[in-house]
Amino acid sequence: MAPRPLPSLTRDQIVAQAFILLEEEGLESLSMRRLAGKLNVQAPALYWHVTDKAELLGMMARDIYAAAYAGTDAAQDWRDWLMQFGRALHASLASHRDGARLCAMARPPSPLDAQIQASRIAAPLSALGLEEDQALAHQAAVIAFTLGWSTYEANGPMRDFLRQIMDFDATFTIGLEALVSGLDLRRPG
Repeated sequence: MAPRPLPSLTRDQIVAQAFILLEEEGLESLSMRRLAGKLNVQAPALYWHVTDKAELLGMMARDIYAAAYAGTDAAQDWRDWLMQFGRALHASLASHRDGARLCAMARPPSPLDAQIQASRIAAPLSALGLEEDQALAHQAAVIAFTLGWSTYEANGPMRDFLRQIMDFDATFTIGLEALVSGLDLRRPG
């Protein structure tokens, strides 16, 4: 009897299945062994494509951020872009169980030249007139606020109590508007 051929895996298939496992079982249960089981392979087969769980989490976070960047339209100015990005990031984080926690703990998925990465991240705001250091600082502020808010919003018992006294989406928008309107063109530092 001929050996059964191994299923071919791709990084995209691995990440897609990891998101399914995340939705089903949560971040604490996401392991390479469980992921391999869902893909009907042995765990070592994953390591041909992904170095370790930390790299997998980085790849997942990259996809969450990519959806947020894709959720921004042509902006009139940098403040408009930051508002769009903040709302899109909030939606992207909320669309995944434990999305904010995953993004807060993930490392970049592969070693990248930091300056090239910084220029890529800053590009949308640089195109709207901000210098790179301003673009990075402003975007970091929006990301930090949105990650914090999304983590706060995902806190089960507290969230359920607070939903009785506030509209989370409206309150998020108020906070995001206050943050963005408070940013100015001064250079960081």
